Amino acid sequence: MPMKTESSTQQPEKPLKDKGIREILLAGVFWRILVIEMILLVWSVVYKMASEDASGADLMWYALRIIMLVVVIILFMMISLRHFLERKIIQPMEAVAEGNRRLDVTHPEVDNVPLEDDVAVEIREIVSTRVKMLEAILNVSNQRLQLVNFIKDTFGRYLSRKIVDEILESPEGRQIGGRRQTVTVLMSDLRGFSDLSDSRDPEEMVRILNRYLEAMTQVIQEYDGVIDEFIGDAILTVFGIPEEKADDPARAVACALAMQQTLAGLNRDFVADGLPPLEMGIGINTGPVVVGNLGSEARTKYGIVGAVVNLASRIESNTIGGQVLVGETTYAKVNAQVAAEPPMTVMMKGFKRPLVCYPVNAIGPPYDLRFSLKTPDPLVEICLPLQLWRLDGKKVVAGPIAGETRKLNETTFVVDFTETLSPLTNVKLLFTFCQEAHCFSDIYAKVVDVDNTYQPPVYRLHVTYMDQADRVLLNRWIRAA
Repeated sequence: MPMKTESSTQQPEKPLKDKGIREILLAGVFWRILVIEMILLVWSVVYKMASEDASGADLMWYALRIIMLVVVIILFMMISLRHFLERKIIQPMEAVAEGNRRLDVTHPEVDNVPLEDDVAVEIREIVSTRVKMLEAILNVSNQRLQLVNFIKDTFGRYLSRKIVDEILESPEGRQIGGRRQTVTVLMSDLRGFSDLSDSRDPEEMVRILNRYLEAMTQVIQEYDGVIDEFIGDAILTVFGIPEEKADDPARAVACALAMQQTLAGLNRDFVADGLPPLEMGIGINTGPVVVGNLGSEARTKYGIVGAVVNLASRIESNTIGGQVLVGETTYAKVNAQVAAEPPMTVMMKGFKRPLVCYPVNAIGPPYDLRFSLKTPDPLVEICLPLQLWRLDGKKVVAGPIAGETRKLNETTFVVDFTETLSPLTNVKLLFTFCQEAHCFSDIYAKVVDVDNTYQPPVYRLHVTYMDQADRVLLNRWIRAA
């Protein structure tokens, strides 16, 4: 049988019991009286023995009488002192302690310590000082809470409230650097907003943009997205920060469809107010990024860095107004929940392989959202001469190219011209005539289809921006035709 070692048999020491003022005072008084009485007893016996030369029996009976007297004195002192100490010191101090235990900082007005009129002035000063200290602490706490809420409310308008909480509450919240995680990036952008700005007052454009951004922000927050930044009329939104969730891709797709639905309702208000309707394209992609504080000690920005952001922007650039395009990685995670059209494949500058994206128009439970492009009006045969310039981003890279419309409606032009254009190419159009004292402004469109059965090929263009006056005149011709 193995021997038990000393460490295995040693029992842990019990912690000392906390003593209250009642035990300390009464025990202290009792032992001190007892020591004094024992000193008096010994002194009396020794003195009698030395002065009277008493026998042992006399000394014993003398000691017994002294002990009985000591017991009576101790009992009397303890009873009388206990009542005195309890009333004057113990009970007032216990009342202070009980008041501290039941203190409710949310209702300081109910905090009071009942004291008798004849309590010592020092105890009254303790209670008075306690009240002043509590008031000071509560004032400081309230000021600190107001300051924290002010910081969160203020910076929550520039950053997501979640991000502000993480920065303020985490010890590493302000350190430069980041962590790697998988997120879903949603990039939305208005079609033709820059050109719309050129024809209207800046104040009016700010009001239109603010109404649009306010509506989109509410939708994004409803789907638990984090707005990384507003880039003019574009919105960069991230799903998966500060914490990654399994349903980030699905929530991003549902948010995009909800944003398109919201914009459709907002456009009805714009038209009723005499303002031009807006069109928005949305691109979504999922992938790894670095999330955290970027910059330097002097200037820091909380954001994300990774190829997924650039890819989401490229996907969005291939959208037409009212469309939601989803990248391959996102589609692989949500394909069981969404309804999508056949994938689009486009070769983008700077990429070694074609970019594949899926036009999504519906998502199932628990979101149950659907948004499809409005069914276009029938195409009407109208021949209008025009010139066309090919765009790369905001830059004109080729043109002008002469052409002519074959058919058109409010949103679609069927055009033929001699040059070759790839699908999803952005173009600028200009009708080369003036009618009824009206000259057309620049029209922006995207090539959505090429019919090579004709020579030269016939291109279908989706209009992304047209001046409202041009649109009114063109619609009048369409109705007349």
